[in-house]
Amino acid sequence: MPRTPNYEFQEWWNKQRGKDPAGDHLSSSTSEDFRFLTVNINSPTSSVAAATAGKDRSRSARQLSWIYLLKLHQIAHYFAFLTNGIITLVRTANRRIATASSGHRSESKFYKIIKFFMLLSVILLFIELAAYFKGWHFSPPSLESGVEDSVEYIYAKWLEIRADYLAPLLQKLTDVCVVLFLIQSVDRFVLVLGCFYIKIRGLKPVAEMDYKQDAENYPMVLVQIPMCNEREVYQQSIAAVCVQDWPRERMLVQVLDDSDDSDVQSLIKAEVQKWQHRGVRIIYRHRLLRTGYKAGNLKSAMNCDYVKSYEFVAIFDADFQPAPDFLKNTIPHFKGKDDLALVQTRWDFVNKEENLLTRLQYINLAFHFEVEQQVNGWFINFFGFNGTAGVWRIKALEDCGGWLDRTTVEDMDIAVRAHLCGWKFIYLNDVKCLCELPESYEAYKKQQYRWHSGPMQLFRVCFVDILHAKVSVLKKANLIFLFFLLRKLILPFYSFTLFCIILPLTMFLPEAQLPSWVVSYVPGLVSILNILPSPQSFPFIVPYLLFENTMSVTKFNAMISGLFQLGSSYEWTVTKKLGRSSEADLVTMENESTSLMESGVHRSSSDSGLAELNKLGMTMKTGKKKRNRLYRKELALSFILLTASVRSLLSAQGIHFYFLMFQGITFLVVGLDLIGEQVS
Repeated sequence: MPRTPNYEFQEWWNKQRGKDPAGDHLSSSTSEDFRFLTVNINSPTSSVAAATAGKDRSRSARQLSWIYLLKLHQIAHYFAFLTNGIITLVRTANRRIATASSGHRSESKFYKIIKFFMLLSVILLFIELAAYFKGWHFSPPSLESGVEDSVEYIYAKWLEIRADYLAPLLQKLTDVCVVLFLIQSVDRFVLVLGCFYIKIRGLKPVAEMDYKQDAENYPMVLVQIPMCNEREVYQQSIAAVCVQDWPRERMLVQVLDDSDDSDVQSLIKAEVQKWQHRGVRIIYRHRLLRTGYKAGNLKSAMNCDYVKSYEFVAIFDADFQPAPDFLKNTIPHFKGKDDLALVQTRWDFVNKEENLLTRLQYINLAFHFEVEQQVNGWFINFFGFNGTAGVWRIKALEDCGGWLDRTTVEDMDIAVRAHLCGWKFIYLNDVKCLCELPESYEAYKKQQYRWHSGPMQLFRVCFVDILHAKVSVLKKANLIFLFFLLRKLILPFYSFTLFCIILPLTMFLPEAQLPSWVVSYVPGLVSILNILPSPQSFPFIVPYLLFENTMSVTKFNAMISGLFQLGSSYEWTVTKKLGRSSEADLVTMENESTSLMESGVHRSSSDSGLAELNKLGMTMKTGKKKRNRLYRKELALSFILLTASVRSLLSAQGIHFYFLMFQGITFLVVGLDLIGEQVS
């Protein structure tokens, strides 16, 4: 039997050789051979240690040089990328400024107020810089230490005025905004809890029946598509409605065209004729006078005599593409519920990942539908009608007075009046209707302006009606304090005042304190709550927080304009669409269209309509040339915030400095129209 190797002697021998390598009597080559041979008889522990030591000693000078060169190359690459980005940003900014409209643009009162704060922040920054370099930040001068006309005396007097008069007023306004901020945050938290309760319990509206019997038992449904100069989207919306899985003799489609472009009118007429030849009951209506905007259009259509034969009306804006089973998923919920006025469905978006702007919009709208609409619909049977992708009981519309054009939010108006008349609403979160998000900041800003000025118009005109309505006190309180004041007035008020005005001023008036938890922790938690319905958007949580504060200037301006009837609060601007459709929807529409023709309608019957479409198709690219523009309010606020960040840097206020700097950069990016669609 072979003798067991002596590991202890081998370990001792290796230690001795490590202590005195110069005294080794063996030659270099012999030593290398010996080490190679002794590896085979080492213990497991010693072999691992020897391998590690050998690995450390194996890094030669050349290898270290290559490692350092690689790191230097990476640093140079990042530096070049950053430099290129800055150069591109500067060039784009110069191009935007150079191509800005040279004509005189009238300045609104709101912009003049922002300009005043901008000039004030610049003056205060120069004062604080001078005081900093003179050392007065560390040892402030006193009123007794100098002549009255000296610079030290003037600065000391400014400190006294700041501490005794200005700071207390600013602190009171700060405390009020913080309280409003916390109340609104609690409201968000309660809504999220309600949504979790609905999800955990699996609660959702259930229809009492399903329409699978004879066509005679299907109710009569009117489908309305209001549009105005919708050159890009009219085809897909009409096609999506015409292929609804509903008996043809029990459905009528109204295309309500308010276009003032004769080419667009001809295109829509030809599209309607095409579907008429395919056997669809569809009519084209055009008003010569576009009074009342969308509300006037819908009101005019409902005054037709044949509407009396219909029980329900489904409404779709021009960029909406309902699935073929939309009516079968919504109409059954009315069965057995005589007090049900509205069935609202969820919006889904074909371009939610098109750019950063659409991703940030999707976060807001996902919370609105998943949380706000679902919770309010389940617990109180009331929410704001979204203006489209919903089905109304015509009797309920007539009972509450029909469509009114007294505000720019006719959908919210009729929902409030129906609620005050005792009607109930249902929201279906699992029935989705495809549509588009605005891809340019200009279109999104106009949309948000209308959405935030309209509710204040409505609150002003219907406040007395709410007080005198024959509904419970709880419903009145919910409408006044939650629906209007908290979610439509307080939210844009505190978000703009607190983060765009008060926070920068507290840097120049440090006696008024804004706690760091108000600047960072609470907004971060609220942003997390808002982003929960769209967890795939979590990587965009910081841009979302900054962008929402940036949009507060538009929302605040709209809210004030609507509440006090200022500026263009009653102006209606159609949101620009690009006519995007998902591939699956196009295939579905084509299949449904083919089935219509196979049922006895021949393609030759629509040749005249197709010929007219082809003739006018060449004009589809004509129109006003698009371009990016500058937004003065956002640029001015960017200057205010960046100026305040420099002041906070002098006081070593870390969290305030970073927030002001990044928020100022966000305002700058938005002001230069670098977010959303870029027009080359």
